[in-house]
Amino acid sequence: MKNSPIADKHLELNAKMADFGGWLMPIEYPNTGVIEEYTAVRSHVGIFDVSHLGKISVVGNGALEFLNKTFTNDLTRIKPGQAQYTLICNKNGGVIDDLIAYQKSDTDFFLVPNASNTAAVFEVLKSTAPAQITITNLHEKFAVFAVQGPKSFELLNSLGIKTDIDYMQFLTAQLNDCSVTVCRTGYTGELGFEIIPTWQDASKVWDLLMQAAKKFHGAVCGLGARDILRTEMGYPLHGHELSLSISPVEAAASWAVGFDKSDFTGRAVLIDQKQNGTQFKLKAILATDRAIPRKDMQVKNQQGEVIGKVTSGTFSPALKKGIGLALLSSAISKGDKVIIDLRGRDSLFEVVSLPFVPSKVR
Repeated sequence: MKNSPIADKHLELNAKMADFGGWLMPIEYPNTGVIEEYTAVRSHVGIFDVSHLGKISVVGNGALEFLNKTFTNDLTRIKPGQAQYTLICNKNGGVIDDLIAYQKSDTDFFLVPNASNTAAVFEVLKSTAPAQITITNLHEKFAVFAVQGPKSFELLNSLGIKTDIDYMQFLTAQLNDCSVTVCRTGYTGELGFEIIPTWQDASKVWDLLMQAAKKFHGAVCGLGARDILRTEMGYPLHGHELSLSISPVEAAASWAVGFDKSDFTGRAVLIDQKQNGTQFKLKAILATDRAIPRKDMQVKNQQGEVIGKVTSGTFSPALKKGIGLALLSSAISKGDKVIIDLRGRDSLFEVVSLPFVPSKVR
């Protein structure tokens, strides 16, 4: 099991820890708890340690062209200083991982994949890159801290960091004597940033962020609150909404696929799915009673036929109802009612639009 560079900080706070992709990471903190941490992000600001996320550099002549043939999204649509959400698929259209690609220049990219898939992404890139392109696994060279919530601007400004960048843009800044990358990205649906210091500077940067958070009624947050926040937004999680057997088209992530590109891995399958449809499609479901759906629960239509399964489920503090993401028959539409058996009792859910709560990232 690997540890964050600030694991000692979490242990000092008696955080509840758990395995995330082979990394021991905080789920919640006893002085706050998941709901209070969630509320801090929606109302003020929350600080997350997400250093378990992967980091890979791709450097060399032709890097842009190489990655554009590897990833689904169209990297030519962004320019240096911008980031893009994208996916890396296999030839069958299954998702090896979803990630953020940061373009420093046409020859220099910084990638942030999921923790458990970093080795797989690195291997695909390493085994297919032309000789002049260098692929480097930087997983334990950089930390990642997420500053999320409506007070994010003010918090970073109080530390002397300029935040006048648009959504999915990034810059380099100084935090005291530490150089950090500041990215206007996140996984909560709120205004927010991700701060990337070196592994060695992680502890100093974390302390500065935590001290500043106190001025803005902020809280340290664990991955439990993060999961509720991302589910309310309908953001996919690999291993749930995306997998080697669930394509971007099935996962309602076609917006991250550059279908007009002449070539990328999995293109033929994804184009066929787009044109001819798929048996299943990701939908959002909202409880009509007190039920809370959970991953892998079967979903039935009102005639009792199994039509899919839940991929993620939780209680939404914003709606005060159970919510879920589910891979359902493509014949199911918004407004339809579906049934989930929860411990021997049928509960009725309505198929609704995403996000469950309005996005405030911009």
